[in-house]
Amino acid sequence: MPDDALIRPVEIALHSVSRQLELRYANGREIRFSHEFLRVFSPSAEVRGHCPGQEILQTGKKDVQLDRIEPIGHYALRLLFSDGHDSGLYSWDYLAELGAHQEALWQNYLTRLQAAGASRETPPSGQA
Repeated sequence: MPDDALIRPVEIALHSVSRQLELRYANGREIRFSHEFLRVFSPSAEVRGHCPGQEILQTGKKDVQLDRIEPIGHYALRLLFSDGHDSGLYSWDYLAELGAHQEALWQNYLTRLQAAGASRETPPSGQA
């Protein structure tokens, strides 16, 4: 089991202008996530499905904002996004995992988008 002091941030900052969530840890480590990244990699069943192979490719999330953060006990955050998504609980373990593999996850996501002929851009109103 990971050391709680290494996976539980001591400071959490929501940066609206740069659209980033910043986590700072007791050991001096800092992780920044874009709002889009966190929305695309939501741990919710709506995004991940109920078992492997059921993941839903998230498209049109480039301009999504993280509107609010709610602590869930001493183990997680509930993130509320501008597109109405609010069902993912981001545990400290999950956030640490995302931070450790952020670059590879993002590149894989971009590859999957391209293969699907999809986009990060939000479609104009009236188009889905």
